[in-house]
Amino acid sequence: MTSKINPAFQDKLKKYGAVNFNACYNCGTCTAVCSLSTPEESFPREMVRLSSLGLENDIKSSLKPWECYYCGECTENCPQTANPGELMMSLRRWLTAVYDWTGLSGLLYRSLAFTISALSLVLIGVLVFGNALSFQLTEMMHYGHLFEMYVVFAVLVIIFIPNIARMWNFTILKPKVKANLRIYIKSLPDLFIHMFTQKRAKDCDKEDNFRWLEHFILVLAYLSLLFTTVFLNWFGTNSFFVVVLGYVESFFVFVITTDFVSSRIKKAKALNKFSQPSDWLFVIWLMLMGLTAFLVRVFIDTQIIDNNVWMYIVHLTVLAQWAVIIVPFGKWSHFLYRSFGMYFSRIKAESEKRRN
Repeated sequence: MTSKINPAFQDKLKKYGAVNFNACYNCGTCTAVCSLSTPEESFPREMVRLSSLGLENDIKSSLKPWECYYCGECTENCPQTANPGELMMSLRRWLTAVYDWTGLSGLLYRSLAFTISALSLVLIGVLVFGNALSFQLTEMMHYGHLFEMYVVFAVLVIIFIPNIARMWNFTILKPKVKANLRIYIKSLPDLFIHMFTQKRAKDCDKEDNFRWLEHFILVLAYLSLLFTTVFLNWFGTNSFFVVVLGYVESFFVFVITTDFVSSRIKKAKALNKFSQPSDWLFVIWLMLMGLTAFLVRVFIDTQIIDNNVWMYIVHLTVLAQWAVIIVPFGKWSHFLYRSFGMYFSRIKAESEKRRN
């Protein structure tokens, strides 16, 4: 698949966080230090070139932005400070907007004012909801739990399945990748391995796996907390095991995301130097999710929740903003697209082997 040269694409990418990538003079240093580079695959120089030329269709058909876990070596070693790692991050944001059939992802990435407005509307919605129930805690928690259950299903069916289908169309169908059902089934383990273990991140940080370990624990803690609150009704259960499990999960979510926020403030690593509003929003709201969930359960167990309904309202607001804005349209979706990106990449590789 080819596309017309469009230099104006550089300005578009800047709205998604690209920094100085047109300073690249094609020296190849980034490719030399990148652990993903092979004689056949040029990381990340190929994407720098495509972005500079504005070859949008070629970028849409590529899975390389999703294969990159931003170890930061390319950015740290670039003699022109062209920040190739940040370009790859910007391409992931842009691709998220391309896959999203609603167009909301692009608006949220490009406009802080729109993001603040969306968060404010959700806050107003929660307050209107609470007022309609006269702020009766039992009813609010009942409907809040139903909201958690149904929103998971709704986001999956209405947003993610169509968007993954669009991603599949751009990266597999349009490039005419010849893959039979057997290849799709054979490649499935890659989807789940990368979804739950983020193996590629571990491969990127061979000398220091602490970053990978934090991400691995966070993914397990977050998904477990989601299961515990939605399906085990953590706020409504009397099961000692479920209560303790929820405490442990929310504790890990809060502690690890607090460390992530600290890293972004310190800007000690390449991937933290150019944090966009979407990056801050993701990590801060995830931190608040863990903290407010933990505190609501503490208030329940100490029997002070009835006189402190505000605590549940704060948690419900954070939850609603997370569920209807950040998960389907923000940086959380990278988790899903990256996993499918690795899956589709394996399908392409298997198809190529079969053809040869």
